[in-house]
Amino acid sequence: MHRIYATAVADVYPHYVKKVTKKNRTESELREVITWLTGYTNAALDKHLSKGMSFEDFFASAKLHPNAELITGSICGVKIQEIEEPLMRQIRYLDKLVDELAKGRPIEKILRA
Repeated sequence: MHRIYATAVADVYPHYVKKVTKKNRTESELREVITWLTGYTNAALDKHLSKGMSFEDFFASAKLHPNAELITGSICGVKIQEIEEPLMRQIRYLDKLVDELAKGRPIEKILRA
């Protein structure tokens, strides 16, 4: 089992916030991207963060957006669409969305509208 699976989403979330806000994006936009991917409401996201839920549990109870498979590209030199482990692919989907937000991509394109 990969170490990231047991990592609390709440431990990584501040890094996501820092990454996007230093590129003039907002935490609100970050939350929009996360809720789009996971199907969580903002209240549910807050609950998961406050409980210290692991990435494994976070994605186990998520209802991934039907367009999530449209998220392609590379993260750390690995093509997302070639990742076979479903949980790792979901974590990389999230990483890719955060990267796109930080790089200034329009929200409509990030949300695969």
